[in-house]
Amino acid sequence: MTISSDSPTIKTWLRPAIIIGLAAVWLAIGGGLGGSSIPKLSEEQEFDQAAFLPQKAESTEADAERALFDPAISFSAILFLDSVTGDEQVTQLGDFTRTVLEEPLVEGGPTIGDLTVGETFVARSADGKAAIAIVEFDFDRVLDTFDGEFAAQIIAEEFRAAWDDAGIEGDFYLTGGVGVFGDLIGAFGGIDSLLILVALAVVLAILLLVYRSPVLPFFVLTGAVVGLGTATLAVLAMARAGMIDLNGQSQGIMFILVVGATTDYSLLLVARYREELRRYASPYDAMKRAWSRSFAPITASAITVMLALLTLLFSNLTSNQALGPVAAMGIASAYITTLTFLPAILLLGGSRARWAFWPKKPTFHPEDVGHVDTLKAVEKQAGLWGRISRGVATHPRRVWIGALAGLGFFALFLPTFKASGVGDSDQVLGDVESIIGLEVLTQHFDAGTTSPIEIQADEALAAEVSAAALAVDGVSSAYVLTPLIVAGMPPALASDDPIVIDGRVAIDAVTTVAASTNEAKTIVEDIRVAVHAVDPSALVGGEAAVALDINKTTDRDITVIIPLVLLVILLTLMVLLRAIVAPILIVAANVLSFAATLGLSALVFNHLFHFPGSDSAVPLFAFVFLVALGVDYSIFLMSRAREESLQRGTREGIRRSLAVTGGVITSAGIVLAATFGALVVLPLLFLVQMAFIVAAGVLIDTLVVRTLLLPGLIYDIDRVSWWPWHARIKA
Repeated sequence: MTISSDSPTIKTWLRPAIIIGLAAVWLAIGGGLGGSSIPKLSEEQEFDQAAFLPQKAESTEADAERALFDPAISFSAILFLDSVTGDEQVTQLGDFTRTVLEEPLVEGGPTIGDLTVGETFVARSADGKAAIAIVEFDFDRVLDTFDGEFAAQIIAEEFRAAWDDAGIEGDFYLTGGVGVFGDLIGAFGGIDSLLILVALAVVLAILLLVYRSPVLPFFVLTGAVVGLGTATLAVLAMARAGMIDLNGQSQGIMFILVVGATTDYSLLLVARYREELRRYASPYDAMKRAWSRSFAPITASAITVMLALLTLLFSNLTSNQALGPVAAMGIASAYITTLTFLPAILLLGGSRARWAFWPKKPTFHPEDVGHVDTLKAVEKQAGLWGRISRGVATHPRRVWIGALAGLGFFALFLPTFKASGVGDSDQVLGDVESIIGLEVLTQHFDAGTTSPIEIQADEALAAEVSAAALAVDGVSSAYVLTPLIVAGMPPALASDDPIVIDGRVAIDAVTTVAASTNEAKTIVEDIRVAVHAVDPSALVGGEAAVALDINKTTDRDITVIIPLVLLVILLTLMVLLRAIVAPILIVAANVLSFAATLGLSALVFNHLFHFPGSDSAVPLFAFVFLVALGVDYSIFLMSRAREESLQRGTREGIRRSLAVTGGVITSAGIVLAATFGALVVLPLLFLVQMAFIVAAGVLIDTLVVRTLLLPGLIYDIDRVSWWPWHARIKA
């Protein structure tokens, strides 16, 4: 090999100009336009869970028919007053409610009352100790924005601010859909910026330790910010075009994926670039060599993760379908940014580009040109990872069997992972007024009054269907809808005839528990069994039914998507590694790692944090992310192992690969785990659990699967790893 130099045919000013121009374009698109678009994503989010269900779901069909009886899709504000001692407080609550409804949303805009449907309902509890006022708002209109705020958020703020000045005795809570929405928006106010800042701060701290340079980490972080901005522009365009139903969870996960993936890919490229700077005098030539050697593993990793994420398109939930392309777009942006923008900014300075590594700049060693270090020298230079490499080679079978046993132990606890779903009230962490108010309300009123289970049935069977629903445990009353009830009159006072449309009637079943609880889903199942036995054409819907159908649809998705993910990853690995045995071992190891992670998570969630359970979608998302992301580190390890094995044999190849890539892959794993850990700043049970599961799983993949299990296995079975194309591997 000869020392490369800059081509004399290229003018000295042209290459730096191209590099500066490329970096400037990326900064303008990703950093400028993309960065300013991040807040706009929240405006495109879908908040109606029912909209995520397939049309064939019973709750979807029931809700469509219910619209014929009550056309207004409402969003309730429940003003709950506890510690009531007399009728005067009930009257004051009603007057207060009507006064606030006369207030304008914004100066010169509609009043709060202009967004209501039906009449305001005010009543005192049977025990006389509490009072309630229920205001129904038009669902679509409360999600309109005024001066950058959702109408529902403004309404919640107005009710609470007005109550502080009202001087009415008693404990006041604003709950219902408007109250919960207002609390969530308040909790998430500026959360996009906070999540990004926390993730970037964590990554910066780790990179400063890894690189021991005050300059290089900021280059990598700049690439992450540019990638995030680029992904935001693409996702925003998709949402505005109606191609996806974006929600807050998808948005938060995309942010984390872009930062984590960009950093992972950058660590691999920078490590190879530093290695090549010892062999090339020109940073341009060193980058060219590093780029070409890093291209295959980074590309394979990105393609594997994107294809795995896109299997979510086969979900029957549009929210899951959206997460697939949203997350895949994030990975694509991370991939493109790493291979274009990062090399450009690393080469700023031209022949003096080594300054990016200051103060410990890699120097050119002419004696290293064409020189290949011995295995002993490689392992000595690798330090800790060299010692691990030697240890694996000394007792390979003992190492992989020990790792297998450790993973198997935690996998035994997988059946204890509770993923039957949790109530909406359990999804929000911390003290939230609307959730506390709902809990206190259930001590005085039937919690299901504000959101009953909705049934449509044949008019001739109305009495029998009502009786069947009322006989179900947890149902306190059941009544047929009439015009006065729809207008807001309490059912006990309405004596008019039922609404009949095409020979059908609508029946409301009031439950003793809130519709947002897990218990309400069980009641829906029991009601469906009971009323279908009387009228097979009956449809059961409502808030609790929607939650139940989402759980059932997720269960179906798990049986379809998990096999697809495994197939996609296996085929991709076969193409990359040109083998069958090694890819099967990698996939099997990652499946076992996933099982061990969920088993460990079950122990932590059940016995340490005492969580009530997990959303039914957690195992699905955890599998997609863990298997797809976890296989990254196996790809980085095994692609280098194959490169080395072609020249030096499998056993030396895997030792060299483990020693050389150990530091960078471990750093990448720690970075990705830490970035996912940043999701804990979001006060949602789902995201906190995902943060723990993915962070723990990535560390298990990094420190156990990629460090011990796979190297030990590959070393033990030797050339068979590359079967059936093992003949090309040096014996």
